Amino acid sequence: MATGRYWLIKSEPSVYAYAQLEADGRTQWTGVRNFEARNNLRAMTPGDLCLYYHSNEDKAVVGVACVLTKPGPDPTAPGEDWACVEVGPVVAFTAPVTLATIKATPAFKDFPLLTRSRLSVTPTPEEHFQLLLEMSRTKLPKAAASKPKPKPKPKPRARP
Repeated sequence: MATGRYWLIKSEPSVYAYAQLEADGRTQWTGVRNFEARNNLRAMTPGDLCLYYHSNEDKAVVGVACVLTKPGPDPTAPGEDWACVEVGPVVAFTAPVTLATIKATPAFKDFPLLTRSRLSVTPTPEEHFQLLLEMSRTKLPKAAASKPKPKPKPKPRARP
């Protein structure tokens, strides 16, 4: 399933929780208004895997999503130069990995969640991705190569 590139994407659970992504089957990742994060979105390709981080309330990596589409214009910003991709759920973590645990783990000293904490979309080294899977006691499903069934026009996720 993965093309060898990994990302971390953030959403407040009260805005768009991982459970909502599972219920919806897919969503447009919209509302990113930072140039570096936008450029990261533009670098994504279908099949890339994303760690899904709940920011603010829970502060934990809670699952894995997959990039489903090539980057395109963000429909929530018509006429502006912002980007979005569609993502779908892969697997919820058996045990979410909290920010406190990540900060207390020396192997994460250069993890983008800590070093680029203000960014909502960051590239993630494979070793960090794999370590988080291990810490969460989660395995990627063997059938992960199959993408979620398309639904009619996905709704952009709500942004504050």
